[in-house]
Parts: sequence; structure tokens; C-alpha cells
Amino acid sequence: MIKTINYLFVTCFGIGSLRYAPGTITSLVTTIFLYSLFHIVGLSKNIILIILIIVFIYSFYAVSEYIKSNENKDPKEVVVDEFIGQSIPIYLYEISHGTVKNSQEAVLFYLYIFILFRYFDIKKPFPVNFFDKKFKNSFGVILDDVVAGLYVVLTLIIFMLIKSKFF
Repeated sequence: MIKTINYLFVTCFGIGSLRYAPGTITSLVTTIFLYSLFHIVGLSKNIILIILIIVFIYSFYAVSEYIKSNENKDPKEVVVDEFIGQSIPIYLYEISHGTVKNSQEAVLFYLYIFILFRYFDIKKPFPVNFFDKKFKNSFGVILDDVVAGLYVVLTLIIFMLIKSKFF
């Protein structure tokens, strides 16, 4: 039973088992899911944060259990790390400046966040590649996507600073 729950969790309910681009599809589904929670359902930012923290903490156990008997320590079907990495910049965007975000503006920023996250997750600039190569365990699987998500945040901050100074 717990093995099935872990499988569903680490593959984001089977998305990771898709034949083509499971990481990209997971990132897209995550983007749509979080947009729905923030802008359609109107769920509290605190409740969303609690959900994300629970997913983050449980993912270390679930991924560790899943890869324990797997020769590949970062299997393609494990995509919960994409969910986590994609969630970080989206959540931080939503709480930034303490203001309610316009739904139309949010669509654009979510698109930017999605594209930037996929770029950093695929290209793996330092230190993303460090976590990916150095740690062949759940820590490495998850942290490389966390760092990719933080790169997105940094990129958006730089973009906003440049925009406010020059445009």
C-alpha cells in the first residue's frame, strides 16, 4: 500500500510514467494547478504554503524509498522534484509585494516562470549541476530542482530591477 502511494506521489499521479517529456508536462500541470488554486479557487496563501511544505518534506522520504531498489538514482519517472522546483518561483511571485495579483498579469508571469524553470532545469548551470551530479540520493534529486527554481526567482528579480531603472 505505502509503495503504491509513494509511486503515485513521486510520479505526480503517473505523469512521470508518460513516454515523452514527463518533466515538462509535470511543470506545466503544476503551473496550471497553482494558477487554479491562487486565481480560480482563491485558496489562502498560507494553506498553499502548508501543502507545498508537506510535499517538500514527504518527497525526501518517498523519493528515497522509490530509488532504494532502483539502479538509476534519478529515474525519469520521478517528477515530484519538478513540482517542487516549479512551485517555488510561483509561490514567491504570488506573495511578493503583499498585493493581490491580477489574473491576466499572473498568466504572463506564470508563463515566464514555466519557461525559465524548464530552461534552468534542462541546462543545469552551477550549482544545479552540482546537486544533480554530486548527490545520488533523494537530496540530489530534489535539490537540483529547488536551485533551478531559485534561479528563476533571481532572474525575475533582476528583470524587474532592470525594468524599473530603465523603462
